[in-house]
Amino acid sequence: MEIRERYESLKGLVTQRKAEFAALMDFVENETSYLTAPASTRFHLCREGGLLEHSVNVCENMLKIRAALAPEISEESCAVVALLHDLGKAGMPDRPMYIPNQPTAKQKQYGYGPSVPYHTSDKLTYLSVPVRSLYLIAPRFPLTEEEAQAIVYHDGQYVDDNRSVATKECPLLFLLQYADSWSCFVTERR
Repeated sequence: MEIRERYESLKGLVTQRKAEFAALMDFVENETSYLTAPASTRFHLCREGGLLEHSVNVCENMLKIRAALAPEISEESCAVVALLHDLGKAGMPDRPMYIPNQPTAKQKQYGYGPSVPYHTSDKLTYLSVPVRSLYLIAPRFPLTEEEAQAIVYHDGQYVDDNRSVATKECPLLFLLQYADSWSCFVTERR
């Protein structure tokens, strides 16, 4: 299946809050760069559409882990946090976070692209990606406390700010952390 088909199928898992989720995703898809943004500036899936592909990968992997280890956690919560955990990478409406770099004159001369494909926009007030994700979601969609925790702390040990949640993680957060890591370091390196 193509990425857009996989994405649409995963969105269909949100049934209990379907109307609110549809309104949020209309905003996300039509007013931010979520569908076209890269997943990073120079690492995993640093290409157009990389953020969407990464979000779908995380969601699919999270659902597999959930089925094996925590079937009591709702598929809906998994879909919500997996698809939206990195929404902050889309930036703000009309102000994407990641901007394409241009090749230097020498790179152009020899037919190469830029060494680092993207840079972070200086037109955004600094917010970490998870905090910006929550900032974009919260006014438009009713998250549970567990969903908010999972989104805000999904980077786990990779971010110093996350030490405050140590030993207080809910199972949904653990599922998202592992699915995100598996997606970045295994699925997306294939």
